[in-house]
Amino acid sequence: MDVDDLLIETYDRLPDLVRAAVDGLSPEELRRSPGPGANPVGWLVWHLTRIEDHHVADLLGADQLWVSGDWAARFGLTPDPDDTGYGHNPQRVAAVRPESAGALVDYHEAVARRTREFLAGLRPADLDRVVDEAWDPPVTLGVRLVSVAEDALQHVGQAAYVRGLLRAG
Repeated sequence: MDVDDLLIETYDRLPDLVRAAVDGLSPEELRRSPGPGANPVGWLVWHLTRIEDHHVADLLGADQLWVSGDWAARFGLTPDPDDTGYGHNPQRVAAVRPESAGALVDYHEAVARRTREFLAGLRPADLDRVVDEAWDPPVTLGVRLVSVAEDALQHVGQAAYVRGLLRAG
């Protein structure tokens, strides 16, 4: 298996997981926190998608889909390229208001398509390219891609868990 095939296999699992986490949930359920300080399904899926959009756009040297399309309005937000959910307090979490499960799925699928196109051309040597020198050691493309996938997989798992709590309670 080539490196691009391995990464595509990993990232291609996310859209189905996202759909399963949000399918059939109302806007109110998407925004409902299962408890104080806990993130709702909608925020978790929005955040994992924002991180992927933000980081892949940076790797491409391109605009984020979030700021080049009408996505932000579908979440009750402005198209701030730096607003990825990182460091959100409870008030900012509550401000993320997806209009529907479809908004989450549509945004994620758009980001996933662009990520797949990027991954399809990668070769093993590409993974060693330094993409962020702000860290010690500097972050390579391979490490960044693993980090984004790991973050997304954790958050989509959390979203599925919170969905189960909503439906059980």
